[in-house]
Amino acid sequence: GHLCLSLLSETFDPNIPEEGPSVPPPGWLDDIHGYQGHKGEREFFGPSLLSLSTVCVFLCILSTRVPTVSEDVARDALLKFVESKWRYSSKPARNLTFKELSPITVYRYRLETYTESRTSTWKFEPYNVDGPEYGTPPPPWDVPVTLPDIYTDVVMKVRVPHTSFIKVCHTCHGCGRTRCVSCFGRGMVRTFSFRCTFCHGHGHRRCISCHGRGFKTCHLCQGSQNLLHYILLTVTWKNNISEHIPDRQPDFPDEKFEQVTGDAFFVDESLLVYPIQGFPEQEICEVSRRLIADHLNRFSSNCRILQQVHFFVYGTENKVFASKYPSACTIL
Repeated sequence: GHLCLSLLSETFDPNIPEEGPSVPPPGWLDDIHGYQGHKGEREFFGPSLLSLSTVCVFLCILSTRVPTVSEDVARDALLKFVESKWRYSSKPARNLTFKELSPITVYRYRLETYTESRTSTWKFEPYNVDGPEYGTPPPPWDVPVTLPDIYTDVVMKVRVPHTSFIKVCHTCHGCGRTRCVSCFGRGMVRTFSFRCTFCHGHGHRRCISCHGRGFKTCHLCQGSQNLLHYILLTVTWKNNISEHIPDRQPDFPDEKFEQVTGDAFFVDESLLVYPIQGFPEQEICEVSRRLIADHLNRFSSNCRILQQVHFFVYGTENKVFASKYPSACTIL
């Protein structure tokens, strides 16, 4: 037993620090021009505010290409619908007598605002330095990035140029290794049985976690003793969509409109679109004004608005909805 205790005192190294937190302590990192006050957590950068002119675009759509549905087209669509429902009989659809075939025009108004937002956070890794001595770090909105296809959702992570610098690892304090927490840096752990086959009755055995060394390679710097710190910029492009479908038939579910593509018979696209006025249905004008104002309030302060588009869509697929077949049905 005395021999084991002597071995423990020889392998313990008090100069090896205990394993610390992975996040750098406050004040550990220097300020970078354009990123002052970065505390290590994710930092958000807002663009310059946009203003929407009070000038309105007056639209007067006198006629729209609303398709007509004949009895033959309606019957064919109904038969296809019935064939997709194994519990429905096709006989009522084949022998159906049309008493009324009334078209109902439902406009689907859609506003899309394509935005770009940027956030940054400190990162660290084994190093290859590109520090401020190689140039002035560009501000967040001047970091060059490749613009993706318009109206597609993309997230890109970019290292900010000239923000890299080397610091001593804050976990091992430049030692490259940390004290083993399983054996407290002694290389041996106590056993609780004098008949233990691993310690041969000495009451201690070699620590499995550190293989008896009393320390481990620092998991953060991987033994290199230093870390490369840099600012990582996260650029998010997102297509923000708002849609409105006037309620023309209370028993017709709105989600059915999402299953048809249809044709866009009016499209207006610009950096900032303007509310519609002069449309035959006043509800569409009011919705256009409300949704555009909502998008401007939500996105102009924390994102860069790249493009907006709004349009009307109507379906032409002749899809059928019949919750009360064969008594009634709707063709979309």
